[in-house]
This record gives sequence, structure tokens and C-alpha cells, in this order.
Amino acid sequence: MKVGILAGGVGSRLSEETITKPKPMVEVGGKPILWHIMKLYAAQGFSDFAIALGYKGEYIKKYMVDYASLNSNLTVRVGSGEVSTENAEPLDDWTVQLIDTGQDTGTGGRIKKLVPYMGGETFMMTWGDGVADIDLRALLAFHKKHGKLATVTTVRPPARFGLIEMEGDRVVRFTEKPQLGEGWINGAFFVLEPGVADYVDDDATMWEKAPMERLAADGELIAYRHEGFWQCMDTLRHKKILEDLWDSGNPPWKKW
Repeated sequence: MKVGILAGGVGSRLSEETITKPKPMVEVGGKPILWHIMKLYAAQGFSDFAIALGYKGEYIKKYMVDYASLNSNLTVRVGSGEVSTENAEPLDDWTVQLIDTGQDTGTGGRIKKLVPYMGGETFMMTWGDGVADIDLRALLAFHKKHGKLATVTTVRPPARFGLIEMEGDRVVRFTEKPQLGEGWINGAFFVLEPGVADYVDDDATMWEKAPMERLAADGELIAYRHEGFWQCMDTLRHKKILEDLWDSGNPPWKKW
């Protein structure tokens, strides 16, 4: 099954990093967040990717072309220019299609442009800036069971501050940055049918607006509730959260 990843946005809220690179190439633990997302999928058996490029897409192309060299020991025969690689462990066996979808194309337009690369079959889709400890096979089984055009993974947003519960002036419970007790938001990690392309009017269409609204109105959008870990990387604060989790040695999204 193909996995589409939207990696073409500017990432303006992370401009300290994205002035020189696309947001999916901002690093967590010395590796691009895009790498973490692809490892998450591949660890669960989904390793055939189509990546929608836009802003500074050449940066992602170069990274993928050089991936074997960047992750291997190299022997270079300078006279002939021959380069050989040596690895203690096998390299990631991924197939990656890199699709130019336009500098200013909206998320809906990018999805529509990826659909022809999905083989006319059910496919997965996510954004290039978020990770989760999601069970992708359970998500896929849920999608196939309900038989609708689209499944969106919904998550509880992480709280920005610690939660304090009090009785009078006495603190009876403190929880550091819990998931909110109420409310669900779009966590990406979609499963989609090719027919969703009919809900996208043009390149400028944002997926999160008219297409999702119309799919919902038609009864074709179903929510998969993910109660576990989820974190996007919209700001430097989010990047710091992910960096700290990675440095802890047990990041919750690491399934490989």
C-alpha cells in the first residue's frame, strides 16, 4: 500500500529553521522529521512512499538521492571516482517517489496530484511534520471495515501547561502537560480512497476546509480515535518537546 506524505508547505511558524530548508527536513535527534515519519510507517510494513514536494523540494530530493551515502560507511577510490558502501545493518528498503506539486499548491491540491501515483487503490496519507505511536494496521482495518471514502485520525491536543487540580488552596493533583480531557482535533494519519480527489476543486484548495467539510456532510468521513501519543512540529517549542523525548532514549513514536 502506498503512503503519501505532504512535504511542500513553507512552515512559516518555524521560520528560524525553514528559511533554509523545508519543514520536513528540520531535524529531531540528528535526523529529519520526515525520516522519523517514514521509519514509523516502514516499521509497520508500509514502505512505498510518494512525497508531495513544493517549497525547497530540491532539498528533499537531494537527501533521498544521497540517503545511502549519508547512512553508510564509504570507500572512495579517488582516481576512478568509484564509491562503495558498507553497512553493519541493511539500509532501509524504501521506494520513494518525489513528486513536484507546486510551490503554492494547497494541501488539497497536493493530495489530488498524488492520487494518480496511488495505483487506483486505498492509500495512506499524512503531513510531513508529525509523529505518533499509532497502530497503522488497526487504523487500516478500521477504514476497510466502515467502507467510506476517508478516515481521519483524531487526537486529543497536548496541553501547553501542566494541569493543577485543587481543593481550596491545596494542590491535590499535578499532571505535567496532559492530553486535554475533552475535544478532538485532526491528527492527520489518514486512510483515503482515490475518490477523495473529486472533492478537491483546484490547486489552491486546502484539504482541511471544503473537501473535509463536504466529505463529512456526505457521510464519507469517519474518525479513528487515537488515545495515545501524538505531536506535531509547528514551532520551536514543539521541536524542543520532540528533541527531549528522543534524547530520553524512549521516544513513544519509535517503533523500529
